[in-house]
Amino acid sequence: MRPIIVTAFMSLDGVMEAPGGEPGHRSSGWTFKDIELDPAAYELKGREQEEAGALLVGRTSYEAFAPVWPSMTEEFPGYNAMPRYVVSTTLEQEDPRWPATILRSLDEVAALKESDGGPIIVHGSATLGHGLADAGLVDRYHLLVFPVLLGAGKRLFSDTDKDKQPLEVVESQTYRNGITKIVADVRR
Repeated sequence: MRPIIVTAFMSLDGVMEAPGGEPGHRSSGWTFKDIELDPAAYELKGREQEEAGALLVGRTSYEAFAPVWPSMTEEFPGYNAMPRYVVSTTLEQEDPRWPATILRSLDEVAALKESDGGPIIVHGSATLGHGLADAGLVDRYHLLVFPVLLGAGKRLFSDTDKDKQPLEVVESQTYRNGITKIVADVRR
């Protein structure tokens, strides 16, 4: 079985929206504004590309990444070379600039999880992340928690009323710029 890993930049109050400068959020670009760059804090991102066997995103993230990521050959060579999947009930066809297989349901994601291959990494995709977690399909979280409070925005974790979900922190580190890495396995 292939593990599903949700990876995210997150504010201390759980907001994951608009970390890289996407339009529409009042704090867009918060991961690089007023936070000193420490390359060590991003080591996890490189490791993810090396270890991943596939990339899984929701429609909104796919539509944001498809026009941009193919040209980022130095930053995302692994993701540009690996199989990509987009979960959507409304996307009519893949973007030819960044082809991906369209999955129409979480049942199809569960079937992908049962297939052969390396870990499946989920980037961005707040709505998809909520659905995967609520369905019990997430195996691990890779979080870079930034020392900021953003107040409003899409949150990493859903507000679904469900039983407590224990996590086991398997790796953590706080960097000199205040970013904290948390790698946590979902305990079942």
